[in-house]
Amino acid sequence: MSNRFIGARQTTLAREVRLTGTGVHSGAPVSLTLHPAEANTGLRFLVTKRGRVVAEIPANVAHVKNLTLCTVIGDETGITVGTVEHLLAALRGLSIDNLYIEIDSKEVPIMDGSSAVFVEAIDRVGIRELSEPRKYIKVLKPVRVEENGCWGELVPHTGFSLDVEIDFPTPLIGRQRLNYEMSPGVFRLDCPAPAHSVS
Repeated sequence: MSNRFIGARQTTLAREVRLTGTGVHSGAPVSLTLHPAEANTGLRFLVTKRGRVVAEIPANVAHVKNLTLCTVIGDETGITVGTVEHLLAALRGLSIDNLYIEIDSKEVPIMDGSSAVFVEAIDRVGIRELSEPRKYIKVLKPVRVEENGCWGELVPHTGFSLDVEIDFPTPLIGRQRLNYEMSPGVFRLDCPAPAHSVS
């Protein structure tokens, strides 16, 4: 793991970055601003309407509301943000711990359908290391969950390695498998060069 941000300290962005695009499910225009955040903030969506923050939704499993066709997170009042998976993959893939994600729509823009545009935006402004130590979950013994013929398992490992397989009846998706050690360098290599610009 050669990237210096894979280490003992938390990270955020060096400065804010703004992206615009279109929601894939709604067709609505979306403005998204990634703001640096202090240590121990985590990843938090700030949902705005007419320039005013109406909800703050932590990007964690406790706030997942739906997984049909995309990942939707929300709060107890019913405000939701959908299609968060590509952005969150970019943040996790580049080891970003703390960020405010300001959004003026009900879903993250689809961009090119991957994490590549988000990775480009983050690389453009840079990553800043914070003084607080990074928090880890250490898997001490195998944990497995099964449902409807599908399963997921966590096993002890010295790093962060993924082995994921999907199998859909449609030839557009079919059977796909991913197996590699996760690090920012590997994540960047697996993202295609985006065709969009960011500000």
